[in-house]
Amino acid sequence: MTRYIAQITFETNTPLKVGSNASDFLQDAPIQKDWNNSPMILGTSIAGVLRKEFNESQAKSIFGDNKGSKIIFSNALLLNEINRVHEDLLLEKTPFLKIFNNLPVREHTAITDKGVAKEHSKFDEEVVYKGTRFKFSIEVLEDEKIFNEILEMLRQSHIRFGGGSTKGFGKFTILEIATQEFSEENYATYSSSLNYQLKNKKALQDSNSTEYTTYTLNIKPDDFYMFGSGFGDSDADMTPVYEQVIDYENQKLSAKEILIPASSIKGALSHRTAYHYNKKMLEKGKDHTQTVENNAAVKAIFGHKKELSEDKKTELGQKGKILISDCFQQVNKDEVKVFDHVSIDRFTGGAIDGALFQEKTVAKNNDFTIEILLENDIDSDFNNAFENALKDICCGMLPLGGATTKGHGVFSGEVLINGKKL
Repeated sequence: MTRYIAQITFETNTPLKVGSNASDFLQDAPIQKDWNNSPMILGTSIAGVLRKEFNESQAKSIFGDNKGSKIIFSNALLLNEINRVHEDLLLEKTPFLKIFNNLPVREHTAITDKGVAKEHSKFDEEVVYKGTRFKFSIEVLEDEKIFNEILEMLRQSHIRFGGGSTKGFGKFTILEIATQEFSEENYATYSSSLNYQLKNKKALQDSNSTEYTTYTLNIKPDDFYMFGSGFGDSDADMTPVYEQVIDYENQKLSAKEILIPASSIKGALSHRTAYHYNKKMLEKGKDHTQTVENNAAVKAIFGHKKELSEDKKTELGQKGKILISDCFQQVNKDEVKVFDHVSIDRFTGGAIDGALFQEKTVAKNNDFTIEILLENDIDSDFNNAFENALKDICCGMLPLGGATTKGHGVFSGEVLINGKKL
C-alpha cells in the first residue's frame, strides 16, 4: 500500500480571513487560532476549498461520503522567522511571533444605492497580515493521479484560502512543495510533523484557470486619492486606511502601507455595471429601472444575499463570480497632503461655527496594478456592462475611493483582458 505525501509552504499575497465562527468583545469575526494563539487554517477549510473544484461524483470518491476519504489534510500552521512551525505549546514567544498577537481589523458597512451607509450594517472582522507564511501537508492513499491533480490545483490562480475571496482576501503564492512516496514498509519511519524533511522538491509554476477571464487594471491617479479608514489622527479628521505587511526577510512588520481595499473597487464597479446594464436595456426597449440590489447583471457577477423566492418556499442566493485582490502601496510623509475644509452657511455664505475639518489624501502618482478574475459563464450583456465599467475607471469617468465629489480618486490607464488591451 503506497502513500503519497506532500508538504506545502505558502505565503499570503493579500490578507487572509479564516473565520472561527465565533465573536468576542473586540471583533465581530475573529480568526481561527491554534494552541499558541497564533493564526492557523483548519485542514477542513483547505479540503473544502479544493472539494468544490470537483464534480459531485469525483468529490465523493476523493473526499469521502459514506466511505472514508482517500486524502488527509493537516492544519496549516504559522511559520516562524526561521520557517519552522510550532506544534508544541510555547511558554515564551519570540518577538517575531508576538507580532501576530495583534492582527489587523477590517471595518465594513453595507452601502445603499445612494452611496450612503445602511443603518445598523457596520461590522468588523479580524484578518491575517499579508505576507504571512503557513505550512500544511496532504496525504493520499495509493492514487498518484489524484495526488498530482491536487498539487496542480493548488497552483491555479483562482484558488483562495479562507472567506471573503470576492472582497480581496485569501490570495496566496506557493513557496515550496516537498513530496515523498512511502511504501507500507518505510511508512513507519515517517513523522507527521510538518518540520519533517521530505526528500523531493516539486517544480513551481503558477497557472491561470481556463474557467476564468483575467482582467488587469493598469492605472495611475491624476492627482489625489483617499480610501478612507473612518478614523482621524493628530493631523486630520479623515485619514486613508493603512495596513502593515509581514516581512520575513527582516523578521518584522513593514512600515504602514496605503491600502486600496478590493471591497471599495468592487462597490464602485457594481454600481457602474448596473448603470451600463440599465442603459443597454433602455436601448433594447426593455426594463431599465433596476436598482443595484435588484440589477440582474450585478447579481450574476457580484452575487446577492439569500432571499425567499416569489412562492416563499425556497431561499435564493448566489456567491459572486468575481475575484478582486487588495492593493498595497508604500507612501512617504511627503506624498501625503492634508486639505482643510469648512462647512458654509447657505444663507449668510459664512463659515458655520465649529465646522472646520481636515482630510488627509495621498498625492503619490505611482502606477497601480489591480488583477480581477471573472468566471467565463457570464451572459454577454452582463459582461459588456462590466467591461464598460472597467473602461470608465481608466478614462477618469468612474472615480475610486472617498471624497470623489471633491475631485479626488480620478484615475487613468488601460484594461488588459488575458494580457491583451481591451
